[in-house]
Amino acid sequence: MSAPLIRIVGIDPGLRRTGWGVVDVLGNRLMYVACGSIETREQDDVAARLVTIHRGLAQVLADHHPQEAAVEATFVNKNASATLKLGQARGVALLVPAQVGLRVAEYAPNLIKKTIVGAGHGEKAQIRMMIGVLLPKATPQTEDAADALAIAVTHAHHRQSLVLRAAAS
Repeated sequence: MSAPLIRIVGIDPGLRRTGWGVVDVLGNRLMYVACGSIETREQDDVAARLVTIHRGLAQVLADHHPQEAAVEATFVNKNASATLKLGQARGVALLVPAQVGLRVAEYAPNLIKKTIVGAGHGEKAQIRMMIGVLLPKATPQTEDAADALAIAVTHAHHRQSLVLRAAAS
């Protein structure tokens, strides 16, 4: 019996730009499907920007029908206001897939970098380069889209341990 095809959406939340990337996994094979980013207007208030992110992600899910979702976990930076805004965008990134019944996995930035680059402190340029190696057909136009593909690839590599853990509980 062959392994089923699994479609994964990775989401890199941000208030200014939220990246998304979709990959298919067949056994241990990764295949690029699509990627992009949802941009908000800085002159809009936070609530309007969150609506833009919600609508954009809902459209991505409607267009690509993923079976699993993964989101980058929030890291706390020195600017409390920026951290709070990122948290709000992240809340939308968790909500939208959950609304369509998807279980959402969360991955720390260092785990994503370690999975893609081999070190937990890889640079954005290294991530983008490795995405080109892992998914040769991928052409992310923004760092956010490349990061979202990295999140999806990380989930593809770690999803089996999550499935086994869920089955055990």
